[in-house]
Amino acid sequence: MIRKDILSKLIRKALSTGSEYADVFSESRLTTSIHLEDNKIEKVTSGVDSGVGVRTLFNSKTAYAYSNDFSTGNLMDMASTVAAASNGKSEDIVIDLEKSRPRVNFIIEKDPSQVNMDEKISLLLQANQTARKFDSRIRQVSVIYRDMIQKVCIAGSDGNIAEDERIHTLFIVNVIASDEGVIQTGYETAGGFTGFELFDSVIPGQMAVIASERAVRMLSAKPAPAGRMPVVISSEAGGTIIHEAIGHGLEADLAQQGLSVYSGRLHTKVASPLVTVIDDATIPQKRGSFRFDDEGTPSCKTILVENGVLKGFMYDRLTALNDRTVSTGNGRRESYHSKPIPRMTNTYLATGKSSAEEILKDTDRGLFVKKMGGGQVNTVSGDFVFDVQEAYIIENGSLTRPVRGATLTGNGPEVLKAIDRVGNDLGFAIGTCGKDAQGVPVSDAMPTVRIPDIVVGGKI
Repeated sequence: MIRKDILSKLIRKALSTGSEYADVFSESRLTTSIHLEDNKIEKVTSGVDSGVGVRTLFNSKTAYAYSNDFSTGNLMDMASTVAAASNGKSEDIVIDLEKSRPRVNFIIEKDPSQVNMDEKISLLLQANQTARKFDSRIRQVSVIYRDMIQKVCIAGSDGNIAEDERIHTLFIVNVIASDEGVIQTGYETAGGFTGFELFDSVIPGQMAVIASERAVRMLSAKPAPAGRMPVVISSEAGGTIIHEAIGHGLEADLAQQGLSVYSGRLHTKVASPLVTVIDDATIPQKRGSFRFDDEGTPSCKTILVENGVLKGFMYDRLTALNDRTVSTGNGRRESYHSKPIPRMTNTYLATGKSSAEEILKDTDRGLFVKKMGGGQVNTVSGDFVFDVQEAYIIENGSLTRPVRGATLTGNGPEVLKAIDRVGNDLGFAIGTCGKDAQGVPVSDAMPTVRIPDIVVGGKI
């Protein structure tokens, strides 16, 4: 996007007042979005957004400027602007940029930009028709298709140029059912770092059936009981609880600012010995994967918690400088409009030795969570609350009646220490994680686990 000699000049200019590090991030993003609602295609958008950002790091601070004007004069002005934030002096530095090699590569079989719009629209119509026919109590169906082709180039004062092409495809089905004043929703999502080959294995009609079944089934469910009880969380629920209960707290910026319950707890026990938590951006086709992060660091697998002991945090370059360590490849940004910050990628709780069937059979009573809803956490205290979209009562080791309206409330470290069974299955969920007004694609995963005692919100 920008010539190598211009990149070198920009970095030298940005470093001219003594900053510790400087980089240039350039991006071109082609996106297509189709939204179906009320039995018709409501919106189709497609376009390209390109831009560039120049950044310096100094005294644990960041100076950042961005623009969509790629002219050399404007880029040099941006470099001068960020350089002015530091008042030191620097000798003229030679920047000899060399192309970096990623640790992993991802193969895209079907470029979504080469698929005609009618074929994409037919997927939405198929999902909508299937959901509408499923049950007369289905009142509303919303279907979304999105694809993105993002090309990035990051050049840093460490002498590296990193280039990445990230292709994401996403499909979402959301269904609303109602009967006798009761309203329930069901949703199903699929997607990741993949092209249109996503639909070789993901069938929109099947997604619509799953979402519709969930919404209709919950119409007849009784309100969930309230109180403390054992809870078994299925691998089908995804890893939302891991993402919120511990993931955010292990992002290094929050830990360094004392805004995490895990601050200062490195190498201490923070969870059950059955718990190992990993963040891994190298997994093929997952929504949080990439070859390089948004600072040009190659993606990698980071063990955060091992057998219950806190082993490390997720670092970007700035937080790594602060702790005198190296980036873990977790420097991410929503676009060139934003500076990078430590973010999760694909975060999961590693599998254990028990089967899901064994865990359920060994639980005499409690709540079985099949599908999680949204959640939020106070990273300072570790307190969290999660909505449950689909749940069942456990009696004598078997699933009985469905219940609705359940919530899970607890404290991250306490719940993680309490986990007493971990399954040998693993189920992923996808989403867009928000932090500091930036959203980035992520996935999370968890095997079936049992929490022997947690507060369930419901009807008393």
